[in-house]
Amino acid sequence: MNPFYNKYMYIPFDKISQEDYEPAMMKGIEEEDKDIEAIVNNPEAPTFENTIEAMEHSGELLGRVTEVFFNLLSAETNDFLDELAQKISPILSEHSNNITLNEDLFKRIKIVYDDHAADDFARLNVEQRMLLKNTYEGFVRNGANLTDDKKEKLREISAELSVLSLQFSQNKLKDTNDFMLHITDEADLEGLPESALDLAKQTAKEKNMEGYVFTLHAPSYSPFITYSAKRELRKQMYLAYNTMCTHDNANNNVEIVGKIVNLHREMAQLLGFNTYADYALSRRMAEKTENVYGLLNNLIEAYMPVAKEEVKEVEALYYEQNGIECSALTDDSPLKFMPWDFGYYSNKLKESKFNINSEMLRPYFELSKVKSGVFGLATKLYGITFRKNPDVPVYHPDVEAYDVLDKDGSYLALFYCDFHPRASKKSGAWMTSFKDQWIEKDGTNSRPQVSIVMNLSKPTETKPALLTLGEVETFLHEFGHSLHGIFANSTYRSLSGTNVYWDFVELPSQFMENFSIEKDFLNTFAKHYLTGEDLPQELIDRITASRNFNVAYACMRQVSFGLLDMAYYTLSTPFESDLFVFEDEAWARAQVLPHVPECCMTVQFSHIMAGGYSAGYYSYKWAEVLDADAFSMFKEHGIFNQDIAQSFRDNILSKGGTEHPMTLYKRFRGQEPTIDALLERNGIK
Repeated sequence: MNPFYNKYMYIPFDKISQEDYEPAMMKGIEEEDKDIEAIVNNPEAPTFENTIEAMEHSGELLGRVTEVFFNLLSAETNDFLDELAQKISPILSEHSNNITLNEDLFKRIKIVYDDHAADDFARLNVEQRMLLKNTYEGFVRNGANLTDDKKEKLREISAELSVLSLQFSQNKLKDTNDFMLHITDEADLEGLPESALDLAKQTAKEKNMEGYVFTLHAPSYSPFITYSAKRELRKQMYLAYNTMCTHDNANNNVEIVGKIVNLHREMAQLLGFNTYADYALSRRMAEKTENVYGLLNNLIEAYMPVAKEEVKEVEALYYEQNGIECSALTDDSPLKFMPWDFGYYSNKLKESKFNINSEMLRPYFELSKVKSGVFGLATKLYGITFRKNPDVPVYHPDVEAYDVLDKDGSYLALFYCDFHPRASKKSGAWMTSFKDQWIEKDGTNSRPQVSIVMNLSKPTETKPALLTLGEVETFLHEFGHSLHGIFANSTYRSLSGTNVYWDFVELPSQFMENFSIEKDFLNTFAKHYLTGEDLPQELIDRITASRNFNVAYACMRQVSFGLLDMAYYTLSTPFESDLFVFEDEAWARAQVLPHVPECCMTVQFSHIMAGGYSAGYYSYKWAEVLDADAFSMFKEHGIFNQDIAQSFRDNILSKGGTEHPMTLYKRFRGQEPTIDALLERNGIK
């Protein structure tokens, strides 16, 4: 029997075959259609229970199989799954539209909504109110009030968007995997650290090649662009990375981008909004485009002067160390300072100022120790523990599964960790859920199954996985997201965990990043993988001293991505521009490095084209204001303060989307956030 057809405690990855997905999804669609039909044909008058709650509990099988399928499509895909995704996505989109555009179903929802609105929703509790509001507004935002011809148009747009977004991601993964820099001349390895060489040698061996192979996956690309003394090779790697999906081949995303942008705009305008940003922000903390631009403009004003000075200092070092007279250079001079020089000379400048670099810290960040530190941090803050469970089936040998226990020993969640890059996994890092939390009708608290997926440095034949401080931060970031899922305690699945406003979802993750340079945290786990020696205090001091090195440049980089995102999704007329020209103009105000005409970020910008951040990339900076403000309480009262941590858990992490995020935040903090804590943390103020 198809393993999806029966309920299970743990996902039976050891029993699921790739042929099981399609029949399970088709059966799931059939069953959810019957669930909806039963709600629509219920002879009783519509009520919250027989309509809104009944919808919340519909589609159980379909939810079960799609959660597994689409998670694996990102973390462990193959040609079969990619082709099935192309086939099934428009079918799933059509099924979703059949529900949200079902006139009889919407009539029942509207009756319930209007009935409770008559007494200001007084008969419902807080969660019920939010579920009713989300359900009603969700149907309206998905076209329930449209005329028949516009509904049909919306169906076409939804189906096309689902396919294009998927194709965009698949093209990026294929282009990432297609490139390699093969080096056999030892002289070309100058400057590269031992960890990068070990990985490159192992990669070559896996490909049955001699020498060293460098790829565009982060653990290979980042050290190369930072440490390689060979400028022409840095340029080759930089251009390969930053021209992905622009070449004249099947992985080109240029045309796809235009279609995605225009389809988003068309959809928004069908629904009565001028732009897609207007549509998206109506369900965000920012609320409207003026507030997003207000944040981005404030950041440009505060950080841009500092960012320019930071880059100027790196540029000066480049010219000085190469004996180049700047006044003699022209714009097209091959000796002109370029983006592929920035990482290398920025690192040299950091070393000269603080006597520190990522490689010096690697021996103290062995992955198993980092895990102990990160899990131990959660224990110190919240009293929870992580117990490895080897009996839980996993989808790849790299994946580890843990039972998470609350401070009273009760079961909280199942937690999967997937740490290392492979050809079958997308780049980047993310937290996801294989099962959300909810409370059954009999009161049983059905606990979540969450996962973090990353592309951290791999172990080699001679060394365990040794991480950079940046990778430790990535781990903490995704772990913060996972705590949002692990602590979820909502009645309804759709309000649980990370099901919150998009510009609030990054608060728990970015909050955890703050611990990465706190000496009291580092002292709990950072030990040399060979000697067991603690991370020396002088190194911790250097980490702390260097925390704001090039912080303004990093801020402007994020702001530039936010500007680019908003430029596409504030369009009220069809996008018909040259993509490269449009991109250059869109983020010009936040650019501090020289322009490279052939490079294009948009065609690989999965966040805004295929990842749910359309008109939402500003969320990272929005949440950074929140996380700095929130962490300032811990800095004042102790970074392991359990009382404040419990308040953060009770008011933020466990509440999911049950109330408006600003209501939750003010309940925790006692006031609305200001930008002051962020400016102070970054040394700008």
